[in-house]
Amino acid sequence: MLARQRQERITELVRQHGSIRVGALTERFGVSHMTIRRDLESLARQGHLDKVHGGAVTAEHGSTKEPSFGEKRSREVTAKEAIAAAAARLVAPGSAVALTAGTTTWTLARHLLDIPDITVVTNSVSAAQVLEASRRQKQTVVLTGGVRTPSDALVGPVAVAALTSLRVDMLFMGVHGMDARTGFSTPNLEEAETNRAMCRSARRVVVLADHTKWDTPGLATITALETADLLITDSGIDAHARDALEAGVGELALVEPAAPIRPTEGRRT
Repeated sequence: MLARQRQERITELVRQHGSIRVGALTERFGVSHMTIRRDLESLARQGHLDKVHGGAVTAEHGSTKEPSFGEKRSREVTAKEAIAAAAARLVAPGSAVALTAGTTTWTLARHLLDIPDITVVTNSVSAAQVLEASRRQKQTVVLTGGVRTPSDALVGPVAVAALTSLRVDMLFMGVHGMDARTGFSTPNLEEAETNRAMCRSARRVVVLADHTKWDTPGLATITALETADLLITDSGIDAHARDALEAGVGELALVEPAAPIRPTEGRRT
C-alpha cells in the first residue's frame, strides 16, 4: 500500500472512531511505529486530524475555526514554497503588488526580497515584518492598519478605508478554503470584507492555495472562483477539484513541491 493510500485510510478511521492509537494502526497496516508517526505528522500538518500522545483524534474543524498563524505555518511547507516561488516569478521590478494575510503569502514575501523598486501593500503583519527587516532592494511597504486577527491579518473598517484609494498591478491572495459552490472563503467575516476590498484594488487577482484548501469550509465567502485571474496550487490537488477549478478560475497553474528529506528508517528486529 502506498503512503498516500495508507494516510487516506487513517483519516477515514479517525473520522469514524473519533480517535485511534499508534499501536492499532501498526497492526492494521503492518508497518513500524515510526512510519505511522510520520503519517500522523503529515496528516496533522494538512489539518486532517490532531496528533496526540500515542495516537490521533478528530481535527477540530468548523467553518468558524480560525487557526493561528503559528499553526498554519507548519502545514504543507514544501507546497507553499513551490507556490510562492512560482508567484514571485510574476512580479516585475517597479510594479505595485498586494499581499493578503496568510502563511503562503508570508512565504511569498521572502521570495520578493530580491525584486527591486516594488511597492507592496499588505494587511499581513508577518509579511510586512519580513520585507521591512531585509531591505535588500529599494522597496516600499504599505501596511493597511486595522484590527489584528489570530491569523495575523489586519482587518475591519480601517483596513478597508486604506485600500479604497489604492490601485495595484497584482493581488496575491491566500485563502482558508475553496470549493465550486461558495468560492474562496475564510472563517473571519471582517477578513472576508477586507480581502474583497483588496480584490477591488487590483488589476489582476492571483490566488495562492495548496491542495488541502479544497473543500475546506469557511464561514464567510470572500469571492467567487471566477474572480481569480490565476490560481496557483500544487500537484496534490485531486482530479475532481482540478476539473472544478479549471471551469471556474481564469487560469489554473500546478506546481510540483520538492520532495522532503526524511531520515532512513531502521529495520525492526
